Amino acid sequence: MRAVLQRVTQASCTVDEKITGHIKAGFLVLLGIEDADTTEDLQWLAQKIASMRVFSDENGLMNKALADVDGDILLISQFTLFAATKKGNRPGFTRAARPDKAIPMYEQMIKTLEEITGKKVATGIFGADMKICLLNDGPVTIIMDTKDKDNH
Repeated sequence: MRAVLQRVTQASCTVDEKITGHIKAGFLVLLGIEDADTTEDLQWLAQKIASMRVFSDENGLMNKALADVDGDILLISQFTLFAATKKGNRPGFTRAARPDKAIPMYEQMIKTLEEITGKKVATGIFGADMKICLLNDGPVTIIMDTKDKDNH
């Protein structure tokens, strides 16, 4: 499971000219799911997202977590995070989980993040053509991969 975490002052997702999810300050999370992902991966990543201390404290240092700033989450499914680009110029996506595995994992991530944060998670629509608008704050962008936990 891979996540691109972006600290934002606002973010939204639009599908067919309708806003499906909108947040003010918090995290825009792009989430990629692969076949090898487990519930343990999901739990680890959800906890990491909720606990990541990248929001500024009163001294301007990144010491505060999402809960400390009453931040929100916009979670977007993003199979292209598993793009294979080694050969040629057209990426391959064979590592990305098919919808029958990815959709339940995505839905479980929403529930898990809501349980951990105690707040509703804004979302896009799985598999839809989504338009994401964000104002990256910092910019702060962090990439996490559950297959590389020791380095995160």
